[in-house]
Amino acid sequence: MLKSYAAAPMELVLALMLALAGGPTAAAAAPAAEPKVLHAFLSTGETGLDPAVASDIASLSLLENLFDPLLRYDYLARPVKLQANTLAAMPTVEDNGLTYTFQLRQDVYFTPDPAFKGARRQVTAQDYVYSLTRLYDPALKSPWLFLLEGKIAGDEALKTHFSYGTAIAGLRAVDKFTLRIRLKAADPNFLFYLAVPATGVVAREVMEAYGAQAGNHPVGTGPFMMGTWKHSDQITLLANRDFRPTMYQGRRVPLLDRVDIKIVEEYQSRVLGFLNGEFDFLEQLPESMKDLVLTADIKPTLKPELAKKGMVVSPFAVLQTYYMWMNMEDPLIGGYSKEKVALRRAVALGYNSAEDVALMKKGLAIPAVTPLPPNVLGYDPAYRSPVTYDPALANALLDRYGYRKGADGFRTQPDGKPLTLVMHSESSTVGRLRDELWRKNLGAIGLKVVFKSDKKTEIIKASRLGSVMMFETNWVADFPDGDNFYQLLYGPNSGRANYARFNLPAYNQRYEQTRSMGDSPQRTALYDELAQIIHAYTPWVLLTHPISADLQQPWLKNYQRHPVEFTNWRYLDVVAHSAR
Repeated sequence: MLKSYAAAPMELVLALMLALAGGPTAAAAAPAAEPKVLHAFLSTGETGLDPAVASDIASLSLLENLFDPLLRYDYLARPVKLQANTLAAMPTVEDNGLTYTFQLRQDVYFTPDPAFKGARRQVTAQDYVYSLTRLYDPALKSPWLFLLEGKIAGDEALKTHFSYGTAIAGLRAVDKFTLRIRLKAADPNFLFYLAVPATGVVAREVMEAYGAQAGNHPVGTGPFMMGTWKHSDQITLLANRDFRPTMYQGRRVPLLDRVDIKIVEEYQSRVLGFLNGEFDFLEQLPESMKDLVLTADIKPTLKPELAKKGMVVSPFAVLQTYYMWMNMEDPLIGGYSKEKVALRRAVALGYNSAEDVALMKKGLAIPAVTPLPPNVLGYDPAYRSPVTYDPALANALLDRYGYRKGADGFRTQPDGKPLTLVMHSESSTVGRLRDELWRKNLGAIGLKVVFKSDKKTEIIKASRLGSVMMFETNWVADFPDGDNFYQLLYGPNSGRANYARFNLPAYNQRYEQTRSMGDSPQRTALYDELAQIIHAYTPWVLLTHPISADLQQPWLKNYQRHPVEFTNWRYLDVVAHSAR
């Protein structure tokens, strides 16, 4: 024993001697470290945490922290840059962009779950084959199938007769840790697809163990794992201390011990919660609450009393587009005939963009001219929309195509039947304010509209089934390329990302041309043609691109908003409460 002590560090000898003597050890005497907890919120409830199925921002924000795609974005690089995530290095690309080979790290493990029967489950290349194949599963109706469908060599076999046992030439595990993907045609955006949460790796035994409830049992490989979960109310993520060694500024991530998340749908509750110190940051200050926090300056500037507390405001151009879509298969407002196009065009002409930006957005937005926000590849700053706010022209257009005004001042259909538009909206204060803006704008051109309020998650479900006539929503870039926006109106994506169910050969053909093109003047010209088609047929009314005023507390460290990823929680740190 004495010989062992002599070989040991002096601190250990002392600790052991104290323990044998019944005295306090150094570990017992030291106070327990205060856990580092990030307090955050999500603006809507999550729908479920299955990477192949979830598409709402709340769920995607959680998935980013629980599951791992092959690639992710460098946190600080601007312009944005992809980096290896579960890979030993960036993939090799051969055959003029057709073949990609991915070498996986060998220290990536799933978090423990009964489905693994007590074993520590390592991630293999076959897990990624399975996870990507799930996007094709017709039972899942994945809204992310558009990322891969028709692009991977041999994937038509999955569409003809889907089975997880069906091997396709373009997606295979070469060995335990080598994945090879071969494309039918070069796709400049392909690596971007492998950085979205939908392509995160899942374990087959977990998916099969929980079946339809897999989205309620997230088992991933990310920096956090699920703690407590009260659906659409409160969520706790715990640091995954078995997360593979990943460094940020010389420290291993995640830097936090826990993330406490609340679902806060009301704008006022979010802002007041931040001002009261309940939340460590607030992204995208609600326009209706701007006067409570910011001065009247053009540039977002904190009120002096808040700046004195050490709070910080950072303006941020979000890669996001707000739009109001109309269901092209709806018998009242849909269709491609001249009178139906005239009705939708009148709705677009009746939208008062200047009033929306000034009064509703409080100046924290710019009008949307095309689906593309600035700073997305393919954006054309010279493009000018042929559709502007013009209620006189809207009225003339409706008159011309037989939408007559009745005694009540509202228009009828060309056949004389009543005409009532039905717009879904979110059941929130801002949702109600948006309703009033639309009621005013549409009433000015004689169109009667009624509103059906519901939670956004429920509206999305109904939208996918084609049972919503009109809805105002937004799209945040999954990757920083125009393809991610223009695919929202591609015919084959109807019922998935294409909520408007727009399906026009002239649009589809041009969009398909752009998919094999990198960012170039030629592709931008085709994008401008797609924008012209959108303006001609009006499946969307383009609204705004927001300018976010992001707020952070003085005790929050390492915060920087990323243009594409939804969260930055793994990199964040907080000063302990006792030290504030």
